[in-house]
Amino acid sequence: MEYRLVLGYHWYGSYRDVLESALGAEDAGFTGIFRGDHLLSVDGADRSVTEGYLTLAGLARDTTRIRFGMLVSPVTFRHPALLVRMIATLDEMSDGRIELGLGAGWYEAEHDPIGIPLPPVRERFDRLEEQLAIVRGLWSGRPFTFEGRYHQLRQASVPGRWVQSPPPLLVGGEGKPRTVALAARFADELNLDQLEPDRCRDALERLDVALDAIGRPRDAVIRSNAVAWLPGDRHAQRERIAAFEAAGVQRLYIKRRPDAPRSEIADFGRDVIRG
Repeated sequence: MEYRLVLGYHWYGSYRDVLESALGAEDAGFTGIFRGDHLLSVDGADRSVTEGYLTLAGLARDTTRIRFGMLVSPVTFRHPALLVRMIATLDEMSDGRIELGLGAGWYEAEHDPIGIPLPPVRERFDRLEEQLAIVRGLWSGRPFTFEGRYHQLRQASVPGRWVQSPPPLLVGGEGKPRTVALAARFADELNLDQLEPDRCRDALERLDVALDAIGRPRDAVIRSNAVAWLPGDRHAQRERIAAFEAAGVQRLYIKRRPDAPRSEIADFGRDVIRG
């Protein structure tokens, strides 16, 4: 099992707080640190939340080994061509450690106050499908034209000093049929959001079926799940991890709350990652 740290949708705090978690995760043996792409803390409080991609730019320069990205960026925040240009910059800044995570989005309360529309679910998935196609098209390295309902590109390209060719593309969600189907078509990783092992198994079996149907190898897509911090002693943690492994999960994203003790990351590295 591979482990990554997540500063999830309850996260708030300064860039210094984020960097402290990132450096701790790097030392503890986590392979990545990801954060939720949110404008507000989802606990409903009026708390400070750093802007996501500016925060990642800081991590690109202030860390040395750990990979990083968003879990995940909603389709409502940024035009996909702009987002790809941002990822190209972060790829160079970090010497090839950035990953791109996309999802349909869901949190209405951070859209309404500043006038960002949150379309109905079906439209958000339609937009996600277009954005994934655009990302792949722009990453081809050739001028790319796209004629969609929501996005149109004319011989577009994204020049840059790419280190990865291209960065990994992650699709995240709750394992709904369309999420799984889009991951099978476009993604390098399917990330499930806090599903129990039996529901992970069901979603990953459906992923296998979808991959088989389009002729992609089953090992082309990494299977991951985001979970709340694993409770209990080392034995209880290992039992829960074993249940996810048996369900087919290869990578766990462990969500850290902002009020967690500072020692938590180091303890997890000692007891689980290196234990």
